[in-house]
Amino acid sequence: MSNLRIPTMAEMAAEGREPEILFWVGCAGSFDSRAQKVTVAFCKILNAVGVDFAILGNEESCTGDPARRAGNEFLFQMQALQNIEVLNMYNVKKMVTACPHCFNTIKNEYPVLGGNYEVVHHTQLLQELINEGRIKMKEGGEFKGKRITYHDSCYMGRVNGVYEAPREVLQTLDADLVEMKRCKSNGLCCGAGGAQMWKEDEPGNKRINIERAEEALETGAKVVAANCPFCLTMMGDGIKAKDKQEEVMVYDLAELILNNMEG
Repeated sequence: MSNLRIPTMAEMAAEGREPEILFWVGCAGSFDSRAQKVTVAFCKILNAVGVDFAILGNEESCTGDPARRAGNEFLFQMQALQNIEVLNMYNVKKMVTACPHCFNTIKNEYPVLGGNYEVVHHTQLLQELINEGRIKMKEGGEFKGKRITYHDSCYMGRVNGVYEAPREVLQTLDADLVEMKRCKSNGLCCGAGGAQMWKEDEPGNKRINIERAEEALETGAKVVAANCPFCLTMMGDGIKAKDKQEEVMVYDLAELILNNMEG
Protein backbone atom coordinates (compact mmCIF):
# COMPACT_ATOMS: atom_id res chain seq x y z
CA MET A 1 0.00 0.00 0.00
CA SER A 2 3.01 2.26 0.41
CA ASN A 3 3.07 3.00 -3.34
CA LEU A 4 -0.60 3.94 -3.36
CA ARG A 5 -1.13 7.55 -4.44
CA ILE A 6 -4.38 8.97 -3.09
CA PRO A 7 -4.33 12.78 -3.07
CA THR A 8 -6.99 14.79 -1.25
CA MET A 9 -8.99 17.62 -2.80
CA ALA A 10 -7.39 20.01 -0.29
CA GLU A 11 -3.88 19.02 -1.44
CA MET A 12 -4.86 19.47 -5.08
CA ALA A 13 -6.52 22.81 -4.41
CA ALA A 14 -3.34 24.00 -2.67
CA GLU A 15 -1.48 23.28 -5.92
CA GLY A 16 -4.17 25.03 -7.96
CA ARG A 17 -5.29 21.77 -9.58
CA GLU A 18 -8.65 20.05 -10.01
CA PRO A 19 -8.87 16.26 -10.51
CA GLU A 20 -10.71 14.68 -13.41
CA ILE A 21 -12.91 12.83 -10.93
CA LEU A 22 -13.62 12.79 -7.19
CA PHE A 23 -13.70 9.34 -5.57
CA TRP A 24 -16.42 9.42 -2.92
CA VAL A 25 -15.20 6.72 -0.54
CA GLY A 26 -18.27 6.52 1.73
CA CYS A 27 -18.53 5.46 5.38
CA ALA A 28 -18.19 1.72 4.70
CA GLY A 29 -15.24 2.21 2.35
CA SER A 30 -13.53 4.36 4.98
CA PHE A 31 -14.25 2.50 8.20
CA ASP A 32 -15.41 -1.07 7.51
CA SER A 33 -12.39 -3.41 7.31
CA ARG A 34 -13.93 -5.52 4.51
CA ALA A 35 -14.98 -2.52 2.43
CA GLN A 36 -11.57 -0.87 2.94
CA LYS A 37 -10.08 -3.66 0.81
CA VAL A 38 -12.41 -2.66 -2.02
CA THR A 39 -11.39 1.00 -1.64
CA VAL A 40 -7.70 0.04 -1.88
CA ALA A 41 -8.31 -2.28 -4.86
CA PHE A 42 -10.22 0.43 -6.72
CA CYS A 43 -7.55 3.07 -6.00
CA LYS A 44 -4.85 0.68 -7.25
CA ILE A 45 -6.77 0.27 -10.52
CA LEU A 46 -7.19 4.05 -10.92
CA ASN A 47 -3.48 4.54 -10.23
CA ALA A 48 -2.48 1.80 -12.67
CA VAL A 49 -4.45 3.26 -15.58
CA GLY A 50 -3.57 6.87 -14.82
CA VAL A 51 -6.98 8.25 -13.83
CA ASP A 52 -6.53 11.68 -12.26
CA PHE A 53 -8.58 11.45 -9.07
CA ALA A 54 -8.72 12.70 -5.49
CA ILE A 55 -10.71 12.04 -2.31
CA LEU A 56 -12.13 14.43 0.28
CA GLY A 57 -10.48 12.61 3.19
CA ASN A 58 -11.51 14.10 6.53
CA GLU A 59 -13.80 16.56 4.76
CA GLU A 60 -16.11 13.75 3.60
CA SER A 61 -19.11 13.04 5.81
CA CYS A 62 -21.91 10.44 5.58
CA THR A 63 -24.27 11.21 2.68
CA GLY A 64 -27.22 10.97 5.07
CA ASP A 65 -28.70 7.94 3.31
CA PRO A 66 -29.10 5.79 6.47
CA ALA A 67 -30.70 8.73 8.32
CA ARG A 68 -33.26 9.34 5.57
CA ARG A 69 -34.10 5.63 5.16
CA ALA A 70 -34.59 5.38 8.92
CA GLY A 71 -36.96 8.36 8.82
CA ASN A 72 -34.73 11.14 10.22
CA GLU A 73 -35.21 13.73 7.48
CA PHE A 74 -33.72 16.54 9.57
CA LEU A 75 -30.42 14.71 10.04
CA PHE A 76 -30.35 13.74 6.35
CA GLN A 77 -30.69 17.34 5.22
CA MET A 78 -28.05 18.54 7.67
CA GLN A 79 -25.53 15.97 6.44
CA ALA A 80 -26.41 16.49 2.78
CA LEU A 81 -26.12 20.30 2.94
CA GLN A 82 -22.77 20.06 4.72
CA ASN A 83 -21.44 17.75 1.97
CA ILE A 84 -22.85 19.89 -0.84
CA GLU A 85 -21.14 22.96 0.62
CA VAL A 86 -17.77 21.16 0.58
CA LEU A 87 -18.30 19.70 -2.92
CA ASN A 88 -19.32 23.04 -4.39
CA MET A 89 -16.39 24.78 -2.69
CA TYR A 90 -14.07 22.44 -4.61
CA ASN A 91 -16.06 22.91 -7.83
CA VAL A 92 -16.66 19.15 -8.13
CA LYS A 93 -18.22 18.13 -11.45
CA LYS A 94 -17.84 14.36 -11.62
CA MET A 95 -17.82 11.71 -8.92
CA VAL A 96 -17.32 7.96 -8.66
CA THR A 97 -18.30 5.82 -5.68
CA ALA A 98 -18.09 2.11 -4.87
CA CYS A 99 -21.27 2.30 -2.75
CA PRO A 100 -24.68 2.12 -4.47
CA HIS A 101 -26.27 3.87 -1.47
CA CYS A 102 -23.95 6.87 -1.82
CA PHE A 103 -24.41 6.72 -5.61
CA ASN A 104 -28.20 6.85 -5.38
CA THR A 105 -28.32 9.59 -2.73
CA ILE A 106 -25.84 11.97 -4.37
CA LYS A 107 -27.15 11.35 -7.90
CA ASN A 108 -30.89 11.46 -7.24
CA GLU A 109 -31.43 13.27 -3.93
CA TYR A 110 -28.74 15.95 -3.72
CA PRO A 111 -29.90 18.00 -6.78
CA VAL A 112 -33.00 19.19 -4.88
CA LEU A 113 -30.68 20.63 -2.22
CA GLY A 114 -28.36 22.33 -4.70
CA GLY A 115 -25.86 19.53 -5.35
CA ASN A 116 -25.71 18.79 -9.09
CA TYR A 117 -22.97 16.39 -10.13
CA GLU A 118 -22.30 13.68 -12.67
CA VAL A 119 -22.20 10.54 -10.52
CA VAL A 120 -21.02 7.13 -11.72
CA HIS A 121 -20.73 3.86 -9.84
CA HIS A 122 -17.33 2.18 -9.85
CA THR A 123 -18.64 -0.71 -11.97
CA GLN A 124 -19.66 1.80 -14.66
CA LEU A 125 -16.25 3.48 -14.60
CA LEU A 126 -14.51 0.08 -14.73
CA GLN A 127 -16.62 -0.87 -17.74
CA GLU A 128 -15.70 2.44 -19.42
CA LEU A 129 -11.97 1.90 -18.77
CA ILE A 130 -12.16 -1.67 -20.11
CA ASN A 131 -14.04 -0.53 -23.25
CA GLU A 132 -11.43 2.20 -23.85
CA GLY A 133 -8.67 -0.40 -23.58
CA ARG A 134 -7.12 1.32 -20.57
CA ILE A 135 -7.69 -1.74 -18.37
CA LYS A 136 -6.14 -4.79 -20.02
CA MET A 137 -6.90 -8.23 -18.69
CA LYS A 138 -4.52 -11.20 -18.44
CA GLU A 139 -5.16 -14.17 -20.70
CA GLY A 140 -6.28 -17.18 -18.67
CA GLY A 141 -6.41 -15.39 -15.34
CA GLU A 142 -7.27 -16.84 -11.97
CA PHE A 143 -11.02 -16.94 -12.66
CA LYS A 144 -10.91 -18.44 -16.16
CA GLY A 145 -13.68 -21.01 -16.47
CA LYS A 146 -14.75 -20.61 -12.85
CA ARG A 147 -18.42 -20.29 -12.07
CA ILE A 148 -19.27 -16.80 -10.86
CA THR A 149 -22.71 -15.54 -9.88
CA TYR A 150 -23.55 -11.87 -9.59
CA HIS A 151 -25.78 -10.34 -6.92
CA ASP A 152 -27.63 -7.18 -8.05
CA SER A 153 -27.65 -4.59 -5.30
CA CYS A 154 -31.06 -2.92 -4.95
CA TYR A 155 -29.78 0.64 -5.36
CA MET A 156 -27.88 -0.12 -8.58
CA GLY A 157 -30.41 -2.53 -10.01
CA ARG A 158 -34.05 -1.85 -9.39
CA VAL A 159 -33.60 1.74 -8.19
CA ASN A 160 -31.24 2.97 -10.94
CA GLY A 161 -31.67 0.33 -13.65
CA VAL A 162 -27.94 -0.49 -13.90
CA TYR A 163 -27.72 -4.18 -14.78
CA GLU A 164 -25.38 -4.50 -17.76
CA ALA A 165 -22.24 -2.59 -16.67
CA PRO A 166 -21.35 -5.00 -13.82
CA ARG A 167 -22.05 -8.03 -15.99
CA GLU A 168 -19.92 -6.67 -18.85
CA VAL A 169 -17.09 -6.15 -16.36
CA LEU A 170 -17.44 -9.79 -15.22
CA GLN A 171 -17.41 -11.04 -18.83
CA THR A 172 -13.80 -9.84 -19.16
CA LEU A 173 -12.70 -12.41 -16.56
CA ASP A 174 -13.32 -15.34 -18.96
CA ALA A 175 -15.41 -16.83 -16.18
CA ASP A 176 -18.64 -18.79 -16.45
CA LEU A 177 -21.29 -16.29 -15.33
CA VAL A 178 -24.36 -18.06 -13.91
CA GLU A 179 -27.44 -16.14 -12.84
CA MET A 180 -29.39 -16.80 -9.66
CA LYS A 181 -33.06 -17.64 -10.12
CA ARG A 182 -33.94 -14.15 -8.88
CA CYS A 183 -31.77 -11.63 -10.71
CA LYS A 184 -31.83 -8.27 -12.51
CA SER A 185 -35.21 -6.53 -12.05
CA ASN A 186 -36.44 -9.56 -10.10
CA GLY A 187 -33.38 -9.63 -7.81
CA LEU A 188 -33.69 -10.25 -4.08
CA CYS A 189 -32.35 -7.75 -1.55
CA CYS A 190 -29.43 -8.99 0.59
CA GLY A 191 -31.33 -7.76 3.64
CA ALA A 192 -29.32 -4.60 4.40
CA GLY A 193 -30.99 -1.88 2.31
CA GLY A 194 -33.42 0.74 3.54
CA ALA A 195 -31.53 1.13 6.86
CA GLN A 196 -32.14 -2.56 7.72
CA MET A 197 -28.36 -2.73 8.25
CA TRP A 198 -28.75 -0.74 11.46
CA LYS A 199 -31.67 -2.45 13.17
CA GLU A 200 -32.78 -5.77 14.61
CA ASP A 201 -34.56 -8.30 12.41
CA GLU A 202 -38.34 -8.39 12.28
CA PRO A 203 -39.90 -11.68 13.49
CA GLY A 204 -39.68 -14.44 10.89
CA ASN A 205 -38.28 -17.88 10.29
CA LYS A 206 -35.30 -17.00 8.08
CA ARG A 207 -32.99 -14.04 7.57
CA ILE A 208 -33.04 -12.52 4.08
CA ASN A 209 -29.28 -12.87 3.66
CA ILE A 210 -29.52 -16.62 4.37
CA GLU A 211 -32.23 -16.93 1.71
CA ARG A 212 -30.06 -15.01 -0.77
CA ALA A 213 -26.92 -16.97 0.09
CA GLU A 214 -28.84 -20.22 -0.52
CA GLU A 215 -29.82 -18.94 -3.98
CA ALA A 216 -26.16 -18.13 -4.71
CA LEU A 217 -25.02 -21.56 -3.54
CA GLU A 218 -27.68 -23.28 -5.68
CA THR A 219 -25.91 -21.97 -8.82
CA GLY A 220 -22.80 -23.99 -7.95
CA ALA A 221 -20.69 -20.82 -8.22
CA LYS A 222 -17.32 -20.63 -6.48
CA VAL A 223 -17.38 -16.82 -6.46
CA VAL A 224 -20.21 -14.46 -5.56
CA ALA A 225 -19.61 -11.03 -7.10
CA ALA A 226 -21.15 -7.94 -5.51
CA ASN A 227 -20.87 -4.20 -6.05
CA CYS A 228 -21.94 -2.85 -2.66
CA PRO A 229 -20.28 -2.86 0.79
CA PHE A 230 -23.58 -3.78 2.49
CA CYS A 231 -24.12 -6.69 0.08
CA LEU A 232 -20.53 -7.88 0.65
CA THR A 233 -21.19 -8.10 4.40
CA MET A 234 -24.61 -9.73 4.12
CA MET A 235 -23.62 -12.26 1.43
CA GLY A 236 -20.39 -13.08 3.29
CA ASP A 237 -22.32 -13.66 6.51
CA GLY A 238 -24.91 -15.76 4.67
CA ILE A 239 -22.24 -17.99 3.09
CA LYS A 240 -20.57 -18.31 6.52
CA ALA A 241 -23.88 -19.30 8.13
CA LYS A 242 -24.11 -22.15 5.60
CA ASP A 243 -20.51 -23.09 6.49
CA LYS A 244 -19.33 -22.66 2.90
CA GLN A 245 -16.82 -19.82 3.43
CA GLU A 246 -13.88 -22.10 2.57
CA GLU A 247 -15.37 -23.05 -0.81
CA VAL A 248 -17.25 -19.94 -1.93
CA MET A 249 -15.67 -16.48 -1.90
CA VAL A 250 -17.51 -13.16 -1.96
CA TYR A 251 -15.71 -10.38 -3.85
CA ASP A 252 -16.39 -6.89 -5.11
CA LEU A 253 -15.93 -6.40 -8.85
CA ALA A 254 -12.94 -4.08 -8.29
CA GLU A 255 -11.12 -6.89 -6.43
CA LEU A 256 -11.82 -9.35 -9.25
CA ILE A 257 -10.56 -6.92 -11.90
CA LEU A 258 -7.41 -5.98 -9.95
CA ASN A 259 -6.62 -9.69 -9.58
CA ASN A 260 -6.78 -10.22 -13.34
CA MET A 261 -5.22 -7.03 -14.65
CA GLU A 262 -2.09 -7.01 -16.78
CA GLY A 263 1.00 -5.30 -15.44
